[in-house]
Amino acid sequence: MHVTVGDPAPEIALPDQDGNQWRLSDHRGSPVVVYFYPKADTPGCTNQACDVRDHWADLAAHGAAVAGISPDPVERLARFASKHGLPHRLLADPERTVIEAYGAWGEKRRGGEVRLGVIRSSVVIDAEGRVAAALPGISPAEQSSAALAVLRDL
Repeated sequence: MHVTVGDPAPEIALPDQDGNQWRLSDHRGSPVVVYFYPKADTPGCTNQACDVRDHWADLAAHGAAVAGISPDPVERLARFASKHGLPHRLLADPERTVIEAYGAWGEKRRGGEVRLGVIRSSVVIDAEGRVAAALPGISPAEQSSAALAVLRDL
């Protein structure tokens, strides 16, 4: 990942599933969990988003804002959030500006084939806007548990 623990987190300013602008800087004073996923409503990405949904009470107990980022358009994110009852923001980054700034774009190997794509990963940002943890290559089912472990230590 391109982010380093202790460094200021790159700004995020992207539309959410409702078309509203979501900015990382608007969440200063609270921790933020940002996760990156390849494509809404595919099996692994659904597991990842639903893992956040299923751990929502624990994440909220730590005061954390949560945003999932993919290159999907806003309309697809809206359908995905509605279909699965997702309580958190999903952000559209079709130009991959934020995805690349966080180092969540790169080579992926699957079935002996190498291709470029979104690297499933998470970043925990502290209340001051600094990277508290970078979790590249995270398993969809382990994402919330890993983020919660970091949030407990903040």
